Amino acid sequence: MSVPQLPLALRYPPDQRFETFIGAPDGALAQLRAVANGDSQDWIYLVGAGATGKTHLALATCAAALQAGRRPAYLPLQAAGTRLQDALEALEGHDVLALDGLEYVAGRRDQEVTLFEFHNRARAADVTVIYTSRLPPDGLGLVLPDLRSRLSQCSRITLEPLDAEGRGAVLRERSVRRGLVMDEATLDWLLTRTGRDLSGLVTLLERLDRESLAAKRRITVPFLKRVLENGQG
Repeated sequence: MSVPQLPLALRYPPDQRFETFIGAPDGALAQLRAVANGDSQDWIYLVGAGATGKTHLALATCAAALQAGRRPAYLPLQAAGTRLQDALEALEGHDVLALDGLEYVAGRRDQEVTLFEFHNRARAADVTVIYTSRLPPDGLGLVLPDLRSRLSQCSRITLEPLDAEGRGAVLRERSVRRGLVMDEATLDWLLTRTGRDLSGLVTLLERLDRESLAAKRRITVPFLKRVLENGQG
């Protein structure tokens, strides 16, 4: 019987790079670049609510490490599920690892033991690890105090949700890179009439791109109204 493919990222989306990240805390990008390049041995704990850019920065660090000639790997812990042991073993041989979503391991003793043992092996092998989580170590509800202690020793970068100005900057940047024409009035209308969730806005922008190409129309307020009324957003 064939073994299901493990959820390891081998390619990193061009939209998710350091230069496309909006609203990083002071010094955060420089710190992550140093980690990616091997100029820093810091282990990083990226923490923030959903849609604050944790996955973006984890993937950007892997992409930068690859460009620097290193061997990165990205693992979404939710996708690893009950196969966490297999997934972590598959990471051997890499020197920069991003483990995304600690909340999907927290509270499950067997998974925590597996992660704790991985953490210790990675330290001993001089591997650099980037963790992401929606909560700090003390708020995760971890069963193993030793794992909580290890995670608390990582350098922490806290990400905050973007305000309307920041979300607008992200959409402008994505629009320009896609070659979309969207004036300020249209962008303002979109931001004030759709949700605050950034990932949802970016997904909507991708759909609008497809719709405008299919209709051969610019993205205007009337066009936005029609798409949203038709349930495309």
